[in-house]
Amino acid sequence: MTTKSPMGEEKPVITTGIGRAKGAYRTLPMPVRYAINFALVAVFIVVGELMIDGGAINRYQSTVLQQVGIYIIMAVSLNIATGYLGQLPLGHAGFMSVGGYSCAIFIMRMMPVMGVSATDMASGSPAAVLLFVLGLLFGGVCAAVCGLVIGIPVLRLKGDYLAIITLGFAEIIRVVMLNIDNVLGFGLTGGAKGLTGIPKYTSFLDTFVVVAIVIFLIHTFMKSRHGRAVLAIRDNEIAAEASGVNTTYYKTLAFVVSAFFAGVGGGLYAGCISVMAPAKFGFMKSVEILVMVVLGGMGSMLGSVVSATVLTILPEALRAFSDYRMLAYSIVLILVMIFRPQGLFGSYDFSLSRVVERVMNGDLPWKKGAKPASEPGENAKEVGADE
Repeated sequence: MTTKSPMGEEKPVITTGIGRAKGAYRTLPMPVRYAINFALVAVFIVVGELMIDGGAINRYQSTVLQQVGIYIIMAVSLNIATGYLGQLPLGHAGFMSVGGYSCAIFIMRMMPVMGVSATDMASGSPAAVLLFVLGLLFGGVCAAVCGLVIGIPVLRLKGDYLAIITLGFAEIIRVVMLNIDNVLGFGLTGGAKGLTGIPKYTSFLDTFVVVAIVIFLIHTFMKSRHGRAVLAIRDNEIAAEASGVNTTYYKTLAFVVSAFFAGVGGGLYAGCISVMAPAKFGFMKSVEILVMVVLGGMGSMLGSVVSATVLTILPEALRAFSDYRMLAYSIVLILVMIFRPQGLFGSYDFSLSRVVERVMNGDLPWKKGAKPASEPGENAKEVGADE
């Protein structure tokens, strides 16, 4: 853009944010955006706790809600590798089992050392909360180590080859959990009968606090330069590498982060059902989690949250129709894949702050005829290059 001086010379013009028009587009500061999201999460958790304490939500429904939160963690963590990185791993159940077994064994072995009883774990004493947090972190780290071990050699592959290798890895994990007691000569995982006697340390409050933290961390990671490098690899790996992105490093990083959060979800799962059995983490568990990601939309965190919620509640809601519930479940999936092959939300991610900003600026759907406030920079002041 240029302008003419009194002498008739053309000069480049720089646009700045100084001198915006009166109707300039108003935005929310970043701390306010985080405060709004934090307030909504706090309200949701407090209302849920009050309903459970008041008897409006019974024990069975509370357990289903806990599983909803756990599968949300599993879906959004797999979305890192599948939706954001663009790979197709089928071994997520393996990372979930590693995290679940590691967390449960760590907590059970450390309870006598820290003087924590099963009652303390259920009531949430300070020592029990500390042990719970350490157990989740330990389970996540163990799963992340497994992700690193498999990620370095495997992520050189793509598509079907990667899916087959990761599927084989998940099966190896299941077989190890099944037979490791015989190799070690003492009880560790419980073998085929499973690991029993796990204290009930997972609750509605614990689960959804962890869900909020996991979603926040993944969102922050994807908005960072590391997350943008991951997205660049998904869009065009050759172009990303030519631009200086270390593709091997970032693919491995995304895979390890995905495995870490899967391990955290597995730790919550162990405390929710109180029994860990290798049969629970077979091929179909990985497919179930992958379906949640694909159904919601690959690359959409909101889609993963919604689909994990629906696909966890739907089989329970149809339990009265036990002969037909899995048929109805399958029909719903088929119809969505036919009419919305990109998933329910595609790659769309909901932003509450964006909605608030549109309301602040009068940019409402029923006011399409009216001209909304201008976007930042539209009414910028023109400044000559020599001014």
